[in-house]
Amino acid sequence: MFDKIKNKENKIAVIGLGYVGLPIALEFAKQTSVIGFDIKQDRVDLMKQKIDPSNELDSSEFNNTEILFTANIDDLKSANFYIVAVPTPIDDHKQPDLTPLLKACETVGKVMKNGDYVVFESTVYPGCTEEDCVPILERESGLKFVDDFKVGFSPERINPGDKKHTLTSIVKVVSGCDSESSENIAKTYELIIKVGVYRASSIKVAEAAKIIENTQRDVNIALMNELSIIFNKIGINTYEVLEAAGTKWNFLNFFPGLVGGHCIGVDPYYLTYKARQLGYHAQIINSGRFVNDSMGGYIAKQIVKKILNKNKDIRTVKVLVMGITFKENVSDIRNSKVVDLVRELESYKVRVDTIDSYADFNEVKAEYNIELCKNHGNDYDVVIAAVNHEQFSEYNEEYFNSLLNKDGILVDIKGIYRNKIKNIDYWSL
Repeated sequence: MFDKIKNKENKIAVIGLGYVGLPIALEFAKQTSVIGFDIKQDRVDLMKQKIDPSNELDSSEFNNTEILFTANIDDLKSANFYIVAVPTPIDDHKQPDLTPLLKACETVGKVMKNGDYVVFESTVYPGCTEEDCVPILERESGLKFVDDFKVGFSPERINPGDKKHTLTSIVKVVSGCDSESSENIAKTYELIIKVGVYRASSIKVAEAAKIIENTQRDVNIALMNELSIIFNKIGINTYEVLEAAGTKWNFLNFFPGLVGGHCIGVDPYYLTYKARQLGYHAQIINSGRFVNDSMGGYIAKQIVKKILNKNKDIRTVKVLVMGITFKENVSDIRNSKVVDLVRELESYKVRVDTIDSYADFNEVKAEYNIELCKNHGNDYDVVIAAVNHEQFSEYNEEYFNSLLNKDGILVDIKGIYRNKIKNIDYWSL
């Protein structure tokens, strides 16, 4: 398989061209022949014009590539090595929603042939690839797993907005259903991963490795958030405490904040779901998720208390929220916890204006029914720096004075302006 891919006798197809799939497709297309498949024709049309719908990649990344962008399933029939990189979200009940993944399996199963490979990059719980995906591939193709086709798992590690830790500079974990597939998959990824690949002993190990990467971060951030609640009651700043504690060589560098997005805020639920299937209640992971999921509401309540302490009528208060994307310097709004903050404030009848030059106005309206302000006003009672976008770091006390009224409050969730604000009522986690 690897030799034929390298010699362009076999083609790679990437299923799902989002923030994970598109970079993979383009990198492989610099080395071999690739088919980039997405079910959304409007996204495909943009990519044909060298435009990344996720706003992560520059148009130059499309240069010198041999790739066919398509939404036509028939075009997939000429591929032999399928990479599935579709979203794996959670539903309203915080249960894994495998719908996109299982539909992708149906699509691949309809076109795959004897001898083909299918590699999954979508984050799942251990066992999902072999227990949930493989049966669909067998059913749709009429082929037998291992004997007729091979399957592997190589979890995505792309960090949106990170220009340093990019796809080719992050070690890639790879796995296969047997030694032959594991080696072919490893060699294939070595075509594009400059720093090399790590060969996991099994598909389940690779699945578990990915899911605990984000679970570990989630639990550690939850601890910081819980500490921030305690320190707020004591009357000391969490960032000052962390700065002092960080002088010890082995202190872990985590900070409080809103934990959203499609990775850290989602992946732990896949692991706890699997744990429940096995009859175990994951206490630490679930506790961490509860703390992090509650932070938007907690911050809003602290703001309301501060407003009331100034003897203001809460129904006449104006609040400006700066930033609605799930993290800094990205356009992605999926599972943004800033929305929880906005909703909680609105429940007190507070008027909330929201700005974010990274986010798409129509996407925010469609997803959350929130209308972004193209031009914010002034005379705000509270300004909340909710996301530490690079452009926000340039703002100073004079700027915030121009936005706030006489008794205004600046809320700095990420501690961007700590030690820079002298004469404004300032609060951060």
